Amino acid sequence: MLLLCTAAGPATAAPTSGTSTPSPSASALRLPSVPARLDATATTCTKGSATVMPQVPWAQRVLGLAEAGLLTEGAGVTVGVVDTGVSPKAAALSGRVTAEPGAGSDCVGHGTFVAGLIAAAPRPGVGFAGVAPAARIFAARGTDVTGNADARTVARGIRAAVDAGCRVVTVSAALARSDSSLASAVRYATAHDVLLVAPAVPDGTPSTPGATPSPTPFWPAAAPDVLSVVDFGADGKRPDGAFEPAAPDLAAPGDLVSGIGPSGDGHFVGSGASFAAAYAAGAAALVRAYHPDLTAAQTADRLKRTGYPADVPRLDVNGALTGVLPSGPAAEPPAAAGFHVLAVVGDGGTVRRAAALTAACAALALALAVTAALRRRAHRRTGEHT
Repeated sequence: MLLLCTAAGPATAAPTSGTSTPSPSASALRLPSVPARLDATATTCTKGSATVMPQVPWAQRVLGLAEAGLLTEGAGVTVGVVDTGVSPKAAALSGRVTAEPGAGSDCVGHGTFVAGLIAAAPRPGVGFAGVAPAARIFAARGTDVTGNADARTVARGIRAAVDAGCRVVTVSAALARSDSSLASAVRYATAHDVLLVAPAVPDGTPSTPGATPSPTPFWPAAAPDVLSVVDFGADGKRPDGAFEPAAPDLAAPGDLVSGIGPSGDGHFVGSGASFAAAYAAGAAALVRAYHPDLTAAQTADRLKRTGYPADVPRLDVNGALTGVLPSGPAAEPPAAAGFHVLAVVGDGGTVRRAAALTAACAALALALAVTAALRRRAHRRTGEHT
């Protein structure tokens, strides 16, 4: 059968469900915000949310996670979360979290939120779920108890995650400076075939009001062999006044995304590139589970080359799982003035037709992959009964 579609082809828009731009639901906008850190004078930890997210969040629909789940849910892969810790009280992660000493609690809530984006299991009456709900999480401390990070703490967290057998590690920190310990930890992960994922920029906006800084490298995202990820919102744009990324590899949902808290059944909302990195890490876990022969470098290359074409490729989870890559190295993208993320929904008939064609090709490729998987399963069962 001749399939006239390629995952890395020159499409002009990304497929979406429906004809209108996906947007955060009203419930998502009423959710409490997950903090990045606590005030130094804080005397209590972040409390659970009382609001449950019943709708499927926009990020899950844009990424096509329901379709990806027909192929793999990330079983057999452990993802390291180098952050504020991960709470064992998070029901959506129950039974799938291990931690280094000191990282099995999460006073801030940020690390648990990130872990949920990666691996939260679906629950009755809840629309939110993680990218790889069968993956395991290893929590490593990348900050102090209030959420403040430094290079040495992040470096220790990376090494702990590598030593724990993680195949993918996401680091939520975006540091203005690196040091020898962090550079060494990145090399250590690379030498052990572990894919490091990190935000290209810090969460939030520059501290100087009205400042429009030039693109600046942040660490460890700027280090060689680290997958650098930047965020976008439901409209395909980055928040006004956000940090300008220097050279991101991939763009993923990160603005007003929903997720779990450190306790209770309710949900929070968060914005920032650290959450985009979590989505990319979840996708990497799916790829490493579905294509176990790929190295960490090949996994990163696959995520980048199957992304929807733009100045910064936009994460395409199903394309990364089912796409057939052309042989040879990826072509260098043309130089672009400024940073642009591909819009989630384009305007004009040409863009809509291109999006429809891209969606049809992706759907056909996914259907063929699912059919093949079902046939293999049926064949195995037949063999067991003969």
